[in-house]
Amino acid sequence: MISTPSPDRPGLRELLSFYANAGVDEALSEEPIDRFAQAAATRPERAQPVPSSDNDAGQNPGTRRPERESGKAAPRPGPATPAAVPDEAQAGLARELAAKACNLDELREAVASFEGCNLKSTAKNTVFSDGNPQARLMLVGEAPGRDEDIEGRPFVGRSGQLLDKMLAAIGLDRNSVYIANVIPWRPPGNRTPTPHETQICRPFIERQIELVNPAVLVHLGGASAKTLLDTSEGILRLRGQWRSYATASGIVIPAMPTLHPAYLLRTPNHKKLAWRDFLEVKMKLRETGAA
Repeated sequence: MISTPSPDRPGLRELLSFYANAGVDEALSEEPIDRFAQAAATRPERAQPVPSSDNDAGQNPGTRRPERESGKAAPRPGPATPAAVPDEAQAGLARELAAKACNLDELREAVASFEGCNLKSTAKNTVFSDGNPQARLMLVGEAPGRDEDIEGRPFVGRSGQLLDKMLAAIGLDRNSVYIANVIPWRPPGNRTPTPHETQICRPFIERQIELVNPAVLVHLGGASAKTLLDTSEGILRLRGQWRSYATASGIVIPAMPTLHPAYLLRTPNHKKLAWRDFLEVKMKLRETGAA
């Protein structure tokens, strides 16, 4: 077992700071693992020199002579096999499973049993949704963070607390909205999901929106807006402008892109922009008779 370094060990503070900046915020196992000992145990033994019976060519005893009899060079090792990543077949499977789900419970089970996205292997929980499935307002973010991964619900950390305040400002709470993410599993270290991971998970959130059938849709952040509205515009250009989101069944839902609560925590002077967006949402809900 690896001995625990003392807190005053030189460089320990800098090492922990490096890990934190790199996104390493929790251990993957309860007990420390000596990776060096593991590597030594699995390292193949060195081949012993093979004595040569033919030393008249000037070779030293104990040195193996290259094989030239066949006239071919010794085979070189081929390229390493790349790690498996989700492919188009998995994206197709996600579309098939999503389409078969007749209600949110079936969709939740389909997402929980899906093994085609590599993010699931490092996440603690599948973060499906929170709030009221009958709500007329649905909010969609990008992916769970650390707190969400632990609790299994979206927007429960600091950004979730801010979102609760934003909803309260227009007279709503989690019992009157429905909240989900484009991706139901936390990316390691809260890194940005890759485009491939996003496309793998996209059929699930599209079916989720279709089943909820909200009167108004809010995209929390640029990732949600770009993915579901099929646009490359940045969120600062998108926000505050009503867009249209069309479901697979042809239903068109008014959609408002706005700033993600996590962004607002880092850039508090832009909260006024989000406030304007949420006032627009409140008015749209009244117009549709959903408020």
